[in-house]
Parts: sequence; C-alpha cells; structure tokens
Amino acid sequence: MERQPRILIAKPGLDGHDRGAKVVARALRDAGMEVIYTGLRQTPEMVVESALQEDVDAIGLSILSGAHLPLVERIMALLGQNDMLDVPVFLGGIVPPDDLPALKEMGVAGVFGPGASTGEIVTFIWEVLAAKQGDKVA
Repeated sequence: MERQPRILIAKPGLDGHDRGAKVVARALRDAGMEVIYTGLRQTPEMVVESALQEDVDAIGLSILSGAHLPLVERIMALLGQNDMLDVPVFLGGIVPPDDLPALKEMGVAGVFGPGASTGEIVTFIWEVLAAKQGDKVA
C-alpha cells in the first residue's frame, strides 16, 4: 500500500474485556499499521460510523460476550448500506466452531480465537490488504 493502512479495532456490545483488543492493536501498530481503537461498549452503528469517518482499510472486532452473530450481522448490514462491503472485517474472541460458517457467509474475512498469535493476525491482515489492493489493480 502507498500509505500506512488504517485499521479500526472495535469492541461492540456489552463485553467489558478489552485486553485482547489492545494486544492486537499494539501488534498491528508495531507492524506499521495505523490503528484506531474505539473503546468499550460500542454499538454496531458507532463501529460503522467510526469506520466511515476514519476511512479505514479493515475492521477488527473483538467480541467475548457470545453475541457475535447478531452484532456482526448488524455491522455487515450497516457496512452494506454505506457501500463499505469492500472493507475486510476480522473477528477475535470466543466463537464456537459451529458459528464459523455463518460468519463467513455474512462476509467476515477471518476469525481468530483464543491461542491465535499476533503474528498470525498481522500476516493475515497484510495478506487481505494486499489481495484487496490487487483487486483494484486488476
């Protein structure tokens, strides 16, 4: 990318545990990305509005509350309403394996559960952004 990629890290829902989100934000920053962290207890509308205002290249969601399906569904719908479905969304948190197909169907680019390394997440984001950049060239 010509400029430093901008990544929004958001904590939608009522979950108040943000250590993982902060660790990922730091790893992305250390990898040369600009990170915008929205803080705790964001509504889907707040997440998408922040993504729109900040002109982000990707959105990372951290959800530990178990409400990942309705929250992601709403966020993806709002992204669609704002012509932002080209912005890759990745998710970290506690996600049962049975929910992975539904999240992928909604358009989530990647899901990282407990034990995922920050290196794995950083590599994934660089690869997704490079593929997205390649789509613009083609």
